[in-house]
Amino acid sequence: MSMYEIAKQRYAELGVDTEQAIEKLGKIPISIHCWQGDDIDGFEVNASALSGGIATTGNYPGKAQTPEQLRADIKKMLSFIAGKHRLSLHAIYAETDGKAVERNALRPEHFENWVAFAKEEGLGLDFNPTLFSHPKADGLTLSSLDDGIRNYWVEHCIACREIADYMGRELKTTAVTNVWIPDGMKDIPADRYIYRRKLEDSLDKIFEKKTEHNLDAVESKVFGIGAESYTVGSHEFYMGYAVKHQTLLTLDTGHYHPTEYVSDKITGVIDFVPGILLHTSRPVRWDSDHVVILDEELQRLMAELCRHDLFDKVHIGLDFFDASINRVAAWVIGIRNTQKALLMGLLEPVNALFEAEYSGDYTKRLALMEELKAMPWGVVWDEFLERNGVASGFGWLDEVKQYEKDVLSKR
Repeated sequence: MSMYEIAKQRYAELGVDTEQAIEKLGKIPISIHCWQGDDIDGFEVNASALSGGIATTGNYPGKAQTPEQLRADIKKMLSFIAGKHRLSLHAIYAETDGKAVERNALRPEHFENWVAFAKEEGLGLDFNPTLFSHPKADGLTLSSLDDGIRNYWVEHCIACREIADYMGRELKTTAVTNVWIPDGMKDIPADRYIYRRKLEDSLDKIFEKKTEHNLDAVESKVFGIGAESYTVGSHEFYMGYAVKHQTLLTLDTGHYHPTEYVSDKITGVIDFVPGILLHTSRPVRWDSDHVVILDEELQRLMAELCRHDLFDKVHIGLDFFDASINRVAAWVIGIRNTQKALLMGLLEPVNALFEAEYSGDYTKRLALMEELKAMPWGVVWDEFLERNGVASGFGWLDEVKQYEKDVLSKR
């Protein structure tokens, strides 16, 4: 009897069907962030330095410097990942044939190559306006008191929604457009209200026109570099806005206080908004966007989705960037860990856990949860990879190292 057959039998004793778990895992898409591959530089002509409270640390060789290099790295990364997924782009990844194009003038044709690549690789696309690393983002953007600056960014976001709608139409899978801004203040503001009123007005203008192949999401943050004392787009602001205007609410695991659990927020808001965009990252102290590891919070997050089958309403995306290690490997590690956490959730005996809780048998509930940690989920993981034509174990890392030697090191 194979190791998988033994694992299958052990899970069956708990009332869990490993075959169903494997099948379902293969159908859960993860929106993979393109910016891990180039440290969020993008491809703008006359690009500005990274700003807006965002920083990458490290100088590992082999960073993608052209769209072709980035797509090649993404393709290599996908060869180590099972299942069909999505790719999340920022506006700064437009291809403009060497011409300087203002962000509020971006159009669908600037992303035709990405759409062609997505079709070739069987990917969906998601999108993000880029409201940082720009002369007009040196301060406030959508909450600015300067109407010229504020209108510029409103126009940019409107253009991005049109681009995302084009992507969704072309790929026949709805795109999610996520709006995040770095707006805030280093020191204590005298008037916290006026900037939030400006932000609300900006968002109303951005979302005024309905789109058919695009979903809108708004993303909060607790604070950032240069915005230590006040963040305009706080969690409370965006949660209220999302509920009132029925947009998606983005929950980023790095955008809260270190003692907050995003896993506890999902069912707190899921019934009041059309859906959630869940950004998995790894905060260290605060929003440091480390590569996702298989820690307890990641497992709790995915368990919430699995226990209540929330995959129709929760869109899973990644948001981390590490320039201190091989960037392709960073992608693979983060994506695989997110899938591993999903599999662990899918392999839970949910009915048994619920029954123990509902009956007040908290001893059994705790015992079950702890015993599950030692169950042979790793064997089921290997089976999932092999059925999808992806090697299990550490072999992928050897291939990444060879790719680094043959390709990345020569850039």
